[in-house]
Amino acid sequence: MDLNYFKNEKNNFFLLAGPCVVEGEEMAFEIADKIVEITKRLSIPYVFKGSYRKANRSRLDSFQGIGDEKALDILKRIGEKYSIPTVTDIHTAEEAEMAAHYVDVLQIPAFLCRQTDILIAAAKTGKIINIKKGQFLSPDAMKFVAQKVVENNNPNVMLTERGVTFGYQDLLVDFRGIPVMKSFGHPVILDITHSLQQPNQTTGVTGGMPQLIETMAKAGIATGVDGLFIETHQDPSKAKSDGANMLNLDLLEPLLEKLVKLRQTINSI
Repeated sequence: MDLNYFKNEKNNFFLLAGPCVVEGEEMAFEIADKIVEITKRLSIPYVFKGSYRKANRSRLDSFQGIGDEKALDILKRIGEKYSIPTVTDIHTAEEAEMAAHYVDVLQIPAFLCRQTDILIAAAKTGKIINIKKGQFLSPDAMKFVAQKVVENNNPNVMLTERGVTFGYQDLLVDFRGIPVMKSFGHPVILDITHSLQQPNQTTGVTGGMPQLIETMAKAGIATGVDGLFIETHQDPSKAKSDGANMLNLDLLEPLLEKLVKLRQTINSI
């Protein structure tokens, strides 16, 4: 699989969406089933997203996963059942080869985007590599991050904006960074739900502003992003990770319908 998958004759955006973390087989397949149906109808190239483990948590007692191989196997079977690509995060160089046996896209978390050994290991798998821009990096700096993958003989790179640290407990998106990163020649994605996080809360549980998901998504489409990243769950209030900023699964279809119309309008200008 290469980046040609994300090209659409209708010049639509593509979508990476799913739960923050794979909590179990039933919930993961239920989410995939619904999103596949929606995206097929709307002609949106779709990648199922699910972390097999959450290595970066605020508190030691936070949920991390159901077991690496168990969660990765669920991702693999979702890809096979629906004939769609899947994406998951990796956290160390050693995990790259392991995860590559199960998924089509390896994602580099924002906090790890400058870790050269992880980027090289991911590049060598030959998979598509989605690199999230660190909350501490300028858009221009992502050029050098992407080069670490490309110069290891892997041109299949995507870059994801997910907000910039603003004070201790908030993030902001500088939309000027979208055209800057697009100028590097790689598809650019807007991570809508993580951009609305409110990290480092005194409770040890990350907060969020899901009421602004539609606003953030519209702004991303208006500024020309190639793809959108949305974490979604049947009941975000019961999600075991990032529930405070996830989109309720029932709200995804009307949101995507609006965004497709907005993209069509922009394309016609």
